[in-house]
Amino acid sequence: MLLGYSSMVIAFSMIFVGVKNYRDKHNDGTISFGRALKIGLLITLVASTMYVIVWQIDYYFFIPDFYEKYSAHIIREMKASGATQAQIQQQMIANKSNGEMYRNPLFNAMFTYFEIIPVGLIMSLLAAVILKRKSNPDNMIATASVG
Repeated sequence: MLLGYSSMVIAFSMIFVGVKNYRDKHNDGTISFGRALKIGLLITLVASTMYVIVWQIDYYFFIPDFYEKYSAHIIREMKASGATQAQIQQQMIANKSNGEMYRNPLFNAMFTYFEIIPVGLIMSLLAAVILKRKSNPDNMIATASVG
């Protein structure tokens, strides 16, 4: 899980690149928080959609038994941590129900979006806060007098 979220953070670092590039090359070195956030969210939407599409292909064509393996892993961890039989039985019932929903492509896609969107949202907010830059009146005067 740490590896997965770390790779998402690394991938979403491109939000900083995209916002900074827009600010510096297409907007005269200025950008508002709102505009930076919109750009970051659009990058998040595109990247997340690509992630969801790839996961759908991966899941349905290469690892259709993913959820069963994941459920077995959860049960093993519960047993190792000393969970009661009642807790394990309750988790098994939940796993079965969730597994049935997970086979539905719409639910699967929604679940996958919920996994990645929060990371992109946080990175978009950080990029907007860090990269926002208002126009500098001194720069405008200096630029106007040079031209």
